Amino acid sequence: MRADATRNLELVLRTGARLLADDPSASIASIAAAAGVDRRTVYRRFSSREELLAAVYKVRYDAVEEAIEAARLREAPPAVALHRYVEGIVAVNRKWPVETSLLLTEDTIRERRQRLIDEVDAFLRRATEEGLLRSDLPPGWVSSLLPPLMRRAAENLPELSAAQAADVVVDTLLSGVGAH
Repeated sequence: MRADATRNLELVLRTGARLLADDPSASIASIAAAAGVDRRTVYRRFSSREELLAAVYKVRYDAVEEAIEAARLREAPPAVALHRYVEGIVAVNRKWPVETSLLLTEDTIRERRQRLIDEVDAFLRRATEEGLLRSDLPPGWVSSLLPPLMRRAAENLPELSAAQAADVVVDTLLSGVGAH
């Protein structure tokens, strides 16, 4: 693919992610206009809005997989892995803000998402077994709290770097919000 075509594709996907996060019914024409490309350019690559949305999810999940791999959830000390993971996911949420639950009806997306969830859940069990996380909490409690904390940090703390936002998320997760 030519360099300008690669740039245009990345621009269309990032713009699509942003617009679809704000309005799941955004049209290809509106995405093309916001990206500053002709809609025919988008239609040459994607025959439908659903195909564009699937491409956005693919690159989002590619980025999530890279963040999980970089966090070294199986090997790194749990506190280090947790921070790396949160930092990576905050960055992904900022770059690819589209809500992933919209495509859960597609089998390949659902299966890929579940594999990633299972990997993080295995890490959270290890973090609990190694004493980083409390063992007296209901099963699944931490894994249900972490994604919305990371999403809120990505959205509501734009003045912080991904690393600084991860500091806030990890501190909130490990220490809570009480002044004890």
